[in-house]
Amino acid sequence: MIEPYVGRFAPSPSGDLHLGSLVAALGSYLDARHHGGQWLLRMEDLDTPRVVPGSADRILRTLECFGLAWDGAVTYQSRNTDAYAAALAELRSTGRTFECSCSRRLRLADEQGYPGTCRDKPRNSGTGLPPTATRFRIEEHQTVRLDDRFQGECVFEMRALGDVIVRRRDGLFAYQLAVVVDDAAQKINYVVRGADLLASTPWQIRLQAALGLEQPSYAHLPLVTEPSGAKLAKSRRSVPIAGAHAAPLLATALKLLGQAVPFGLEFETARAVVEWGCAHWNPRAFHGIRAVPAPAV
Repeated sequence: MIEPYVGRFAPSPSGDLHLGSLVAALGSYLDARHHGGQWLLRMEDLDTPRVVPGSADRILRTLECFGLAWDGAVTYQSRNTDAYAAALAELRSTGRTFECSCSRRLRLADEQGYPGTCRDKPRNSGTGLPPTATRFRIEEHQTVRLDDRFQGECVFEMRALGDVIVRRRDGLFAYQLAVVVDDAAQKINYVVRGADLLASTPWQIRLQAALGLEQPSYAHLPLVTEPSGAKLAKSRRSVPIAGAHAAPLLATALKLLGQAVPFGLEFETARAVVEWGCAHWNPRAFHGIRAVPAPAV
């Protein structure tokens, strides 16, 4: 491991923590502490229309209740917009962005790769028209190879992914740009997060290269899913804040990560469960696994 290890957990305050986010928090915490590293906490509250009032404070209380203590002060993306603006200006100055006027319907197709409709100029340009979004111009023939510590070698063809939005039409900075700037500012060198964000990683790697930033080590944990296979929704299986539930839920999270939890650990204190997890952390138990179903409730 590169020393010193600096990791982080970066929840979105759009609702309370649920079992899936507990697994992500616990996995990142255990990996950091097992390697003697720091574990920082960042609230990704840029998407203001989705922020639920009071959610950030409840997330902090939940983490404390579950024995997941972070290092230093909590940071908030909403207070860091000047840094995102500077990064966007740098990308623009090097010709790595373009303005996009595509409809919401076409923008929703980004998962299949943006087709480059506005690469030369916005399709709908001129005065009196709705504002545009800003996209990061990818290298169409670029292949990104990632040696993910938990998922193994991953190969991404940037042409299939397309040009990602870095500033939304409503003026808000997009996740892909903000997370790259924040990780660099906080000197994060180990990113441990859910496998739902694996597909975002190649964009972030290319943004890091374009901005001259160091690339951290990436490791993607199995995603906890609904019985249908969809990502666990925040509206279901929410994690109770009450301390009486902390130890059994932590033990459940450890089992979802394939850890060999000893009988009776769920009857210990939350602190004891977390300490056991730090001492016995074994990522090989879920190597290559991208999803695990949530237990029946």
